[in-house]
Amino acid sequence: MSRFSSIKFPKFLKNKFFIAFAAFVIWVSFLDKTNLMYQYQFQAEVNKLESEKEFFIQEIKQTREEQQELLSSPEKLEKFAREKYYMKKDNEDLFIIAPASQE
Repeated sequence: MSRFSSIKFPKFLKNKFFIAFAAFVIWVSFLDKTNLMYQYQFQAEVNKLESEKEFFIQEIKQTREEQQELLSSPEKLEKFAREKYYMKKDNEDLFIIAPASQE
């Protein structure tokens, strides 16, 4: 034990306020429920959701433009219905040729 008594610690390591502050920093950084790792994960989630929000705002804008275009002309509406939903007139036959699936 005499070996440890010869070690000189700096004065600030003996200060009770420094020890309390160091314990607080360690607690907040690593041991607390909302530690730094969780804060980083939460921030990454927020960034991801905000980028998704921007994507969906652009999609909504594009869909509204397409809607306005379709509602402005009956010919465009008919073309959209024929291409997207394979609708046909009563006196027509409809043949759908699908590409072969790649397996």
